[in-house]
This record gives sequence, C-alpha cells and structure tokens, in this order.
Amino acid sequence: MNTRFLRGGFDLLSDTAGLAEWFANEDLVSPTVRATQAELARAIELREALRAVLAAHGARESVPAHASRTLDAAARRARLRLHFDDDGGAALLSEGATVDGALGRLLAIVHDAIAQGTWTRLKACREHDCGWAFYDHTKNHSGAWCSMEGCGNRAKARAYRERHGERHAGAQDG
Repeated sequence: MNTRFLRGGFDLLSDTAGLAEWFANEDLVSPTVRATQAELARAIELREALRAVLAAHGARESVPAHASRTLDAAARRARLRLHFDDDGGAALLSEGATVDGALGRLLAIVHDAIAQGTWTRLKACREHDCGWAFYDHTKNHSGAWCSMEGCGNRAKARAYRERHGERHAGAQDG
C-alpha cells in the first residue's frame, strides 16, 4: 500500500525495475526476478484495490465490487493454496517465484490479518492528497488520518477555516 505517496509525489512502483526491487527488498521474490509491464500493471491494480478496501474500512462502507474482483483475480493468478503443518497449523501459501506469486504472498498476509481480526483496523488516510495506509489504534476504531500531527491537523484546520469563513461571509451579508 505505502509504495505511493501522493503528497510527496513518489511511487516505488513507477517502473518494472522498481517493482522487482521492492518485492526483492521485502523478501517476496528472489533478487533475480524481473517484472514485465503487464505484471507492473497488475501490481498497481492490486495496490489500488487494497487502498479502496482500506478506504472503505475508514468510511465504514462496503468494499467496492471492483476491488473485490481485482483481489479475487490476483488470488487466482497466484495459485493460493492452504498448506497444513505437522503441528496442526495451516497457512495460505502462494505458488511460484514470480511477481504474481509475490502478489499472492501479500494476499496471504491480508488473509492472516482477517483471520486475526485486525484487518478492519488497517485503513487509508482520509486526507485527499495522502491515502497512506495506517493501523487504527483507537479504542472505538474511529481513526481517520495516518497522523494527527500532519493530515489530521490539516483537515481540522481546513474545516475550521470553512466554518469560520461561512460565518464571516454571512455576517457581512446581514
């Protein structure tokens, strides 16, 4: 999720080399894996689908259907399978050492978060030029911004200016 920062103008997935490097740095693929343009497009599509899911968490809305379809398609391409351990545990595994396999490993992490009950606490910042993923630590699951000091303050200051600007304009009209 946090491979693109709107306000800072950077995107770690801006090209195929960046995608392969990020996956290798995260131990999702071997450093020798090379990504194609089609794989880059699918990775970005998956990232934005996950962002849509996290935005829905923050707004307490249903997940957009297009996001669910994108996640399903990525899971199929990754050939996710359930693996049982000798100790009776189980894990969702992605087959293959490809970019699609790496995307599947990310989806397996999502599945683990859902199973642990922490998935809905992962949200996308509501600030229009941010969208950064963050974990909502609030007791009542009401976190809206990745940082109260940054995005939260900007949003609250903007709301204050809008409220007081309307009052001031109304007082001049009267």
